[in-house]
Amino acid sequence: MSIPMSPSVATAPLPAGRRVINDLAIIGRTIPLFPVDREMRLADVAEARSTARRRIGWTACFMKAYAIVASEMPLLRTWLINGLTSRLATASHSVASVAMNRADGDADRLFVARLLAPEGRPLVGIQGFIDRHATAPIQEVFFRQLDLERMPGWLRRTILRWNMNSSSPKRANRIGTFSMSSLAGSGVGNHFHPTICTTSLCQGPLDEAGRCRVTLIADHRVLDGITVARALRRLEEVLVRDIVSELKSLKRASNAIPPAAA
Repeated sequence: MSIPMSPSVATAPLPAGRRVINDLAIIGRTIPLFPVDREMRLADVAEARSTARRRIGWTACFMKAYAIVASEMPLLRTWLINGLTSRLATASHSVASVAMNRADGDADRLFVARLLAPEGRPLVGIQGFIDRHATAPIQEVFFRQLDLERMPGWLRRTILRWNMNSSSPKRANRIGTFSMSSLAGSGVGNHFHPTICTTSLCQGPLDEAGRCRVTLIADHRVLDGITVARALRRLEEVLVRDIVSELKSLKRASNAIPPAAA
């Protein structure tokens, strides 16, 4: 058998589904991001999830808990506006920007779903939002991202950069005040991913003792490490207190429902 001198190479156009994600990754490289980790003890949260009548995923738990922390710490809802004079803008409420993988034919595609004010929503409602964006037709729930993909690259990137440096209330809705990305369901952690939000949250899988490595990626132009460390400590407190309490209330509500007639 003869060995070729060099491998053959096949080329193909960049898939439409990579365009916006590539733009976000490229623009995210311009932000001085740094990660801070905390090992959290979340066995009580895991137990409360397992006994709740309605399935509540980890993403919903972390989303609400972090939004509660952000309601207490305005810097977590703040972003930098670049210009002749740099300024800080702070949103009145959090907007969660959640990375979601969807199968599109034979390919996997990454989409971003955004939810306003998770801190004031019940876990059941947050989980319903996640489920809808995980199952509804892509054209129905991610139409804005699809519209952006159809634009020329220079226009997409101009729109993204303009939104990043805008003080308009629409900025939070279009980008989010914080992002979330997790591969814990696949048994791995992605603890330093690109983001154009001031902070981004990710968690790994739980070990046998109920411990979980949680990472908060932060924009150093807005936040310092000590603030991020405090946010992670407070996040663990909210998870094991507020989130566990709400999950247990779902169990109590289910116990109050009479059994169905035979």
